[in-house]
Amino acid sequence: MDFTLRYDIRAPEFAAPQADLFEACLDQCEWADELGFSSVGVLEHHGSEDGYNPSPFVLAGAIAARTRRITIRLTALILPLHDPVRVAEDAAVVDQISRGRFELVIGAGYVGREFAMFGKSLDDRVRLQTEGVEVLKRAWTGEPFEYRGATVTVTPRPYRRPRPPIVLGGSSAGAARRAASIADGFEPTMPEYWAVYAEERARLGQPAPAPQRPGLPCMFVHVAENPDAAWEKIAPHALHETNSYGEWLAGSGTTAMYSPMEDADALRASGLYLVLTPEELLARAVELGPEGVLTFHPIMGGLDPELAWSSLKLFEDRVLPGLRDAGLV
Repeated sequence: MDFTLRYDIRAPEFAAPQADLFEACLDQCEWADELGFSSVGVLEHHGSEDGYNPSPFVLAGAIAARTRRITIRLTALILPLHDPVRVAEDAAVVDQISRGRFELVIGAGYVGREFAMFGKSLDDRVRLQTEGVEVLKRAWTGEPFEYRGATVTVTPRPYRRPRPPIVLGGSSAGAARRAASIADGFEPTMPEYWAVYAEERARLGQPAPAPQRPGLPCMFVHVAENPDAAWEKIAPHALHETNSYGEWLAGSGTTAMYSPMEDADALRASGLYLVLTPEELLARAVELGPEGVLTFHPIMGGLDPELAWSSLKLFEDRVLPGLRDAGLV
């Protein structure tokens, strides 16, 4: 069984200060690294009123400097918003700092105002994503290549050879098929697209992908002795997150679990935000089995780091020993 973390550093007005959230993120990554977590995901969006982290490479480099074993994943980099040559350089440096612990998940993007910020059009996102992936592959060879009328050489090369894996994130059948043809893997926002990905790989004569690993069907899991009391503190942050994503997704044609919701009780009943006792989480984790993955989003929506730490410590003290006893760790 694997354990993972994810961070977007949202800080709405009612939340903890942004600097405290960055500090908590780095401290929690160091804690997770020592405890044997497998990976940490760093997310990206731009121009968000709540300060959603716009600089994933900066945060990834900071995490790399504070850890020794955990894999650092950008999940997902909105590649069409970036110069792919510069992405290749930044990614190579983070991979060097981390000694090969860096992985890149690439999204095409779906928020129109973000594209407008960078003088780009959503209509070009698939072309820019496909072109960008090809640039990364060529750049990480360390050899000169032609790009937009210029000869380009990217140094240093990544630490990992021949290069870090490139995974496509996506929320459509088209993204699944594109991942099969240009990437090393696929991370769908909804599970039904995995079958499309596998079918396209088979059509292309590629080996079948490893089955998706089971995880809890939620966006957030928190461990508490008194889940009802904890939910009262968590609910505003959960509502902020799901409504923010829901607003961005509206009209984009993108499929995801988030949708606008104003009622905290209804949101909790949806099961997307789980607040469980240590015993309840242990039981659910055991049901997932040895191939299962538990993902923690500790400071979701700018959650107070002290409350986030209380959950992580309960996991360490009350859940993890039970998983060890069950032979899952």
